[in-house]
Amino acid sequence: MDYDFVVVGAGPVGGLLARRLSEGGSSVLIIEEHAQIGRPFQCAGLVNPGAMELIGLHDTVLTPIWGARIHGPSGEVVSIGSPDTVRTWSVCRKMFDEAIVESALESGAELWLSSSPKSAEQDGDGVSITISTPTGDVDLRCSMLCGADGSHSWVRRKFRMGRPKEMMIGFQLEVTGYVGEIGKLDMYTGSKIAPGFFAWAIPSGDTTRIGAWSKAELLGGRSPEQLLNTLMHEPQWSHRFSACREVGRFCGPVPSGLVKHPLKGRVMLFGDAAGLCKPTTGGGIGPGFMHVETTVPDLLKRVRGEITQSKFETIVTENHKPIRKEQLRARALRDAFLTQMNDQELDEVFSVWSKPEVTELINEVGEIENPIPLGMQMLREVPEFRSLAKRAIKAVLWG
Repeated sequence: MDYDFVVVGAGPVGGLLARRLSEGGSSVLIIEEHAQIGRPFQCAGLVNPGAMELIGLHDTVLTPIWGARIHGPSGEVVSIGSPDTVRTWSVCRKMFDEAIVESALESGAELWLSSSPKSAEQDGDGVSITISTPTGDVDLRCSMLCGADGSHSWVRRKFRMGRPKEMMIGFQLEVTGYVGEIGKLDMYTGSKIAPGFFAWAIPSGDTTRIGAWSKAELLGGRSPEQLLNTLMHEPQWSHRFSACREVGRFCGPVPSGLVKHPLKGRVMLFGDAAGLCKPTTGGGIGPGFMHVETTVPDLLKRVRGEITQSKFETIVTENHKPIRKEQLRARALRDAFLTQMNDQELDEVFSVWSKPEVTELINEVGEIENPIPLGMQMLREVPEFRSLAKRAIKAVLWG
């Protein structure tokens, strides 16, 4: 073999995967279709505390986020959080991605930029790949091919590994001049601005990332860009956006729901390529990192011949069961409290959330990247939510 592993995609998940494989003593090649790391990016740039603790890249942080202002369709505002507890970190994605890939290179991985897979075939021993590079096509062979190449994954499509259960679409602007609160992100809801989902304004140092996302079937012929424009001109919020000046824009899909075949023989998917984005927030870095950490030890054993292919497939299947279950439960919660509600029902939810005892519960149990414990406790302890969310109880409790 030319390499033990070829990792397609040099985003944060591909970078961490390459680093862990290299640290385990394997030879690793990363190929990245773009000419630089960290551009373009399509997410809001939030990294949860667990993921940040794992890699320790606090020097890439632009703003620590400790709270949120959540806005109902009619203007009800629920303010949560405390400066004593950082809930998530807003990072510079270019610096963040570069630092992770650099750590992979320091561990022994190689990186080819402006390079992408052109063809690939696997057999029982490995994968033969043709890679398009700036100097011509290169043929090589590896023991395992790892697809960390995003929502439109070439690897996933080439080997027919399935599709994510949901594909949301989002649009985001980076602006100066937004009127927000230090350390707090803003979330906006309502059918006009984010049907079934929410819009956001996330402080990121000297700028703010504002965006909206939804599912195609809920847009009614509109685009996420039009939704965001509606938010910025909505009379009750327009004063926050009136001085905004655009400095960048990003658009892309958000794949959620683990694909049917994340492992096929000598080919495996990671991150967005596997459909690991959270149904509730669209966040993909945290679950992508956790997937890498739980998978790499057995992946290394497989390549070393310490376990058989059938044993490895059994291990991967068992490891993926809790991921599928958690995504199902999270989607059920999102649907119950957000996606399946009209604006009137959402306003009823916000009127309950604004009660001091419920806000206290949110502050005590709530976590941006893991809303399931809070959702389940609300269903148990807040009588009003039992009727509002009864359609999701079965999926949440037994999904």
